Amino acid sequence: MTALGILHPGHSADDDYPRLEQLLGSDIRVDVVRVDIDDPEPLARAVEQLRLTGAEAVVWAGTRESFTPGWSGAQGRVRALAMTAGLPASSTSLGFVHAAAEVAARRVAVAAPYAGTEAAGFADFLRAGGLEVASVHAESAADWDEARLLALVRAADTPDAEAVLVPGTSLRTVAHLPALEKALGKPLLTAHQVTVWEALRLTDRRVNAPRLGALFTREPIVQV
Repeated sequence: MTALGILHPGHSADDDYPRLEQLLGSDIRVDVVRVDIDDPEPLARAVEQLRLTGAEAVVWAGTRESFTPGWSGAQGRVRALAMTAGLPASSTSLGFVHAAAEVAARRVAVAAPYAGTEAAGFADFLRAGGLEVASVHAESAADWDEARLLALVRAADTPDAEAVLVPGTSLRTVAHLPALEKALGKPLLTAHQVTVWEALRLTDRRVNAPRLGALFTREPIVQV
């Protein structure tokens, strides 16, 4: 059994995680604890809760919170989280950079379900991580059906983008991944999908789960 620990801000669309767990297989467990990363005492309690569940790695799942400190600030937060947890740690935003490398995408499009300034900040974060950003489309969203999700990613996509990234943790995307990727004809990376993949990467666990998109049909690359 591989146990993954997810620190999730709030409750938006976090029911995507049980769906991910189901599609990954019976020997992977995804434990989600809701927490505010800027409040040290509850954060420490949440991390201890994950340790008690047997988590082998921990990922902070708030995309906004993990890219707003910038590239070096995000890495510093992850190092602090790893020290607190005594476990390998990462964040969703760093996971997007690793996941893009996994699907061999150097040039990406960003379909961000929030304000334009935040979308631009995420694009800058990706550039600091070595990616080229072909386009950025920002559109405030809470929870959309498959048709609206497809419209969002198509609005961001460009012919030269090798993957489309959807950073918002407020969107339920897992059930729609196969259909959206088929429509795009290229990999689609979404926040909850990337978060769990990043946790698996930290445990060096390789999972083939095509219903979770192109990201889960290749062996993960171990990042240094």
